[in-house]
Amino acid sequence: MFENYKVFEYTYAGRPLKIEVGKVAGLANGACMISYGETVILACATASAAPRDGIDFLPLSVDYDEKMYAVGKIPGGYLKREGKPSEKAILTSRVIDRPVRPLFPKDLRNDVALSLTVMSVDPDCSPEITAMIGASVALSISDIPWNGPIGGAFMGLVDGEIVVNPTAAQRAKSDLELTVAASAGKVVMIEAGANEVDDDTMFAAIMKAHEVIRELLVFIDGIVAEVGKPKFAYPSCELDHDMFDEIFAYCEERVMEALDTDDKNVRDAKMQPIEEDIKATFIEKYPDLSVQLPELIYKIQKKIVRRWLINDKKRVDGRRMDEIRPLAAEVGILPRTHGTGLFTRGQTQVLTVATLGTLSEAQRLDGLDEEDSKRYMHHYNMPGYSTGEAKAMRSPGRREIGHGALAERSLVPVLPSVEEFPYAIRLVSEVVSSNGSTSQASVCGSTLALMDAGVPIKAPVAGISCGLITEDDGSWTTMIDIQGLEDFYGDMDFKVAGTHKGITSIQMDLKIDGLTPEIIREALATTHKGRDYIIDDIILAAIDAPRADVSKYAPKMISMQINPDKIREVIGSGGKVIQKIVADTGAKIDIEDDGSVFIAAVDRDSADRAKAIIDAIVFEPEVGVTYDGVVTRIIPIGAFVEYAPGKEGMVHISKLAPTRTEKCEDVVSVGQAVRVKFLGTDEKGRQNLSMKDADK
Repeated sequence: MFENYKVFEYTYAGRPLKIEVGKVAGLANGACMISYGETVILACATASAAPRDGIDFLPLSVDYDEKMYAVGKIPGGYLKREGKPSEKAILTSRVIDRPVRPLFPKDLRNDVALSLTVMSVDPDCSPEITAMIGASVALSISDIPWNGPIGGAFMGLVDGEIVVNPTAAQRAKSDLELTVAASAGKVVMIEAGANEVDDDTMFAAIMKAHEVIRELLVFIDGIVAEVGKPKFAYPSCELDHDMFDEIFAYCEERVMEALDTDDKNVRDAKMQPIEEDIKATFIEKYPDLSVQLPELIYKIQKKIVRRWLINDKKRVDGRRMDEIRPLAAEVGILPRTHGTGLFTRGQTQVLTVATLGTLSEAQRLDGLDEEDSKRYMHHYNMPGYSTGEAKAMRSPGRREIGHGALAERSLVPVLPSVEEFPYAIRLVSEVVSSNGSTSQASVCGSTLALMDAGVPIKAPVAGISCGLITEDDGSWTTMIDIQGLEDFYGDMDFKVAGTHKGITSIQMDLKIDGLTPEIIREALATTHKGRDYIIDDIILAAIDAPRADVSKYAPKMISMQINPDKIREVIGSGGKVIQKIVADTGAKIDIEDDGSVFIAAVDRDSADRAKAIIDAIVFEPEVGVTYDGVVTRIIPIGAFVEYAPGKEGMVHISKLAPTRTEKCEDVVSVGQAVRVKFLGTDEKGRQNLSMKDADK
């Protein structure tokens, strides 16, 4: 039935990788079912038959679609079906988009869709890497023009050893989460989270990833040779060269003068009349100019900026290649929030706000991972006014979600443990002005906000970006702290965050076909020097250590551990006991199944009172230990003594005094303070005490 069905097998990092072609999705331009271990992804690539009119970019969509059946779960909610993509799915789509996009022809305008459906998940075999490889195979064997293939690898650092595609158990104790995509010749994408990993180790892990990817690409090339389709021809949407040369010569001097400023507002104001003049002068000769004008202006500016950088080593704002824009940092901006940090780099400015909450306010996750919650959340917002645009506020897009996740990943390694700091933590980075590298400004603002909120972070974290300009002869130049124009018209945005000790995150965006080892090493060294300067001269100058205590407006938290068998006593029948504690103290109490108790209150006294009540409920006396108590009642054979709140035992008349006692009242009276030794609990559950032995 399946005449063109082919199966290709390979061993990747010690586990079987199988690619099936020709069995399903036969109407897609290219498709494969890829299995890695027991992880299965259906990868499909489709393209429109004709280019889309009126656009100056490649309309590429990459969708990583998680199916809950892949892990044997039924989706929650009323509808019981998958809804909008999870944050993890969005981030994975971005990780695959970034290495794939630069390898399409620059003049292709046909719609291209990559659909990656997660159908089965083996925890030891990353579905994200499997999907990246599947996308590469689907595009490579299709008739869609694309300059692949690429391969992907996930690298870990376990007990100091670099591990390729670590298992779930290895990932749990790994100090590195590094995703690398590469072609045979160059590295095309890097994304990393790390526990303060040094530059040399990070570089070695990247190079190891490229080594195993090159071997994988030989396997993929074999598949393409056997079942690949010829690439289809398409109408080029490149600008007319004669038109570009004529208009460039007409406006070159004025555009150079407009771009030669460090103020984005001034630059935009000067460019506006130039664009209007170009349109008025050339519209009759080139009737399609209205549609092509945005791309034309982009390429005119790009040519000038790149020429300055390559030939003159001149940056738009006059800085040296290794010079960071003017920096400023401030904390305590907002009076009633729990912590704030304002970080400014040139015309990029981010205000980050920290909020502390109880652990019950941690985010619950419903996805394919085994992780079901997280106590630290970072959100990033970039409204229109930050770039001078008049547009309505909208829910966060993929870019905002990605930048928030990058900042979150950057700070995770320095956060205190739950035991050290029993709070849920939410940071929100509000980009109030944007002219390049807002994600790394949000990292710096986050460090400030956490320290201002009294979060005892292990070390301050700073982030900085490194740009790149390449020449036709293979030579290249890097620059630190790129602003907007250098990002738009350059070849790379290499973002690195970390402490003095090491790297905590990397995200690399490319517009070219890849990086050489020499460029990667220089980018790591350049960003390390930059973040050291920001930490020492800017962040620590604004706040030299985390505040000694949290804000008076933040909840006061106490954590304690009780015997899990006592949880029922603390909660009480129908929750009566814990509800009374909450009513009497005003505290909020969360109890975990392992006996961890977290108490939150608006003031320390309320939290302490709640803890004292719980201590009394779960108190278990030790045999042979002496306690202070109070006589509560007397009967002929002995006296009852409350030796702990809610805990009462009896001192037998024979145990009241060293000598014989005729009547208990001869020795004790109700309300009298006494010392007793706990003798143990008898077969009927009665607690026996002794005053005579306590006196000894």
